[in-house]
Amino acid sequence: MSNNYLTKIVKRTKRHGRGIGSGRGKTSGRGTKGQGSRKSGNVRLGFEGGQTPVYRAFPKWGGGFRKKKIVYRIINLEKIEKNEGIIAGQVVNFSSEKFSVKVLGKGKLSKKLTIKAAAFSQTASNKIIQEGGETQVIKE
Repeated sequence: MSNNYLTKIVKRTKRHGRGIGSGRGKTSGRGTKGQGSRKSGNVRLGFEGGQTPVYRAFPKWGGGFRKKKIVYRIINLEKIEKNEGIIAGQVVNFSSEKFSVKVLGKGKLSKKLTIKAAAFSQTASNKIIQEGGETQVIKE
């Protein structure tokens, strides 16, 4: 049985500075002269040899005036309906959650509930009120 069909998974690394015939001899791939050819020529990213770098030369763009994006954890009415722990007349409070919760109107609701959440979709609030329930928006 021969191993002709097997291929090398790891390619052997090229050895630097081991003579002209090695393919990486003499200057070892660093080129001739200049900062990059020296042993301590590995300068940090964005360094321009003492010249003011581009990230400091340009003015700051944007500013603190942008509106912060609110990330909501989404819960549909069908999930509240399926939960057997929630019974009619109960107050469902999402204020203790780590993220702000937005209630969406997917599915049907047959329980009269008071739901406290950060936000409600139009359809969700309509369905909750239609069943005789109440929606309360929590300010954070």
